[in-house]
Amino acid sequence: MFDSYPNSVLSKMNKNKNSNTTHTFKSIQNIVLILVSLCSVSVSSSTLRRPPPLPILPLPSSPQLQWQFTSMALFLHFGPNTFSDSEWGSGKADPNVFNPTQLNASQWVHVAKEAGFNRVILTAKHHDGFCLWPSEYTDYSVRSSGWRNGSGDVVAELAMAAREASVGLGLYLSPWDRHESCYGKTLEYNEHYMGQMSELLTSYGDIKEVWLDGAKGEGEKDMEYFFDSWFSLIHQLQPGAVIFSDAGPDTRWIGDEAGVAGSTCWSLFNRSSAKIGGTDPGYSQRGDPQGQDWVPAECDVSIRPGWFWHASEAPKSALKLLDIYYKSVGRNCLLLLNVPPNSSGLISAEDIQVLQEFSELRRSIFSHNLAENALVTASCTRGDIRDHRFDPHNVLEEGIYTYWGPEQNQSDWALFLYLEESVSFNVLQVQEPIHMGQRIVAFHLDILNEEGEWKKVINGTTVGYQRLLQFPTVKSKQLRFVVDKSRADPLISYLGIFIDRFSILSMSNTSSHTYVNGSHILHQSLYNHSQIASI
Repeated sequence: MFDSYPNSVLSKMNKNKNSNTTHTFKSIQNIVLILVSLCSVSVSSSTLRRPPPLPILPLPSSPQLQWQFTSMALFLHFGPNTFSDSEWGSGKADPNVFNPTQLNASQWVHVAKEAGFNRVILTAKHHDGFCLWPSEYTDYSVRSSGWRNGSGDVVAELAMAAREASVGLGLYLSPWDRHESCYGKTLEYNEHYMGQMSELLTSYGDIKEVWLDGAKGEGEKDMEYFFDSWFSLIHQLQPGAVIFSDAGPDTRWIGDEAGVAGSTCWSLFNRSSAKIGGTDPGYSQRGDPQGQDWVPAECDVSIRPGWFWHASEAPKSALKLLDIYYKSVGRNCLLLLNVPPNSSGLISAEDIQVLQEFSELRRSIFSHNLAENALVTASCTRGDIRDHRFDPHNVLEEGIYTYWGPEQNQSDWALFLYLEESVSFNVLQVQEPIHMGQRIVAFHLDILNEEGEWKKVINGTTVGYQRLLQFPTVKSKQLRFVVDKSRADPLISYLGIFIDRFSILSMSNTSSHTYVNGSHILHQSLYNHSQIASI
């Protein structure tokens, strides 16, 4: 049925080829409105409204939704390792090695916010056990160092800076502690850990995320962690916070430290099938379409080779970060990008430059939906034509709370987009209203070619909060988005098409790709793009 429906519109478009473009487009609009009315159910004389479709379980909590909306967070690995050129400290380093003479937490937050990151997460305690706040439960903290005469508090300074900038704050408290003598003594250490967690969650205002993992070196002491008790305490003290670990409960590790999610990525997950410190990476990357828990994935990766700052290391290019963005945020995940402060206590200039370029790349690509003025129709629509809550045109409005919904008991689900003129594009953005559950299993995008035939451009699997798909550049003025399989009636909250002139995939006419990491070339490309946009 999909083939004949839009071609009737095409035949109308081919009449009066010499007519004014605006007049033709208005004529098409009238035809489309007639088609919409034919596809919709008959208008009832009743004034009662049709309720929304039933959500499909599991569903995200309010904190999980807010977490997903942030899309990106900045990780801040900082501590004695920053000064000792190490990654996993022994827990025996002299506290006085920690001496960031120019520490400026406001700079960290400003850099994050300017680059589009609305959340920062600090390693309040890493595996070496050194605490960046003056904990009452250890002799190994900023209080023991000479920094600010032992009266400094990195967590407090970051909390204040984040609050003033309206940036969310998260904290990492490592379960593995190589300094404390009680580590390995189950009851004693769990009490110690919960005591420190309580300090962090009751002294620094709202905490949006608590981050912990199962990392532990080989041959280290055996230790049983009382995770359920920890999680209950966290939710009690900070009910608005999400908890990250290998297995949730609120957000999960993606299974690698490259920032790359699986091309199929469900927020659905079975926590009973996962173990902190021992979860199958493949299961973490994919999620589970049969999962009973809502545990979306978080993709952690460092801007540099290491997690802590090292003078000998350089940051990744902005184009590499863009590629990671497509494979994390563009695959229904949150990107957690580590940008470690240096030994002065500042984010390094070269890291800032890359973040600025990364921000400009995203702005250049995603600031303009090429389909924003399209006419949109659907194979069918829930309710009658007077009820716009499920209207197909909703897919051009940003946000997840407006969406297109099809009529019940249908097997053909498609959206048709009619543009005023042919446009070139190579990126598709799709979003689901995830507060109604994650539904779509498979979909594809078609364009109408010059011969009047539908040509498949790209296939996709899961969507979730956001899916970004790249493909070789195509050009058309008519698009068809088809849902091939869904757990329930599919709901679409947003559709966008964009042109990416920077990614390697978009540079099919070049014989070499090595130049794209050059900052000078990137600046020139961004400049040329801005000049074109201003003409």
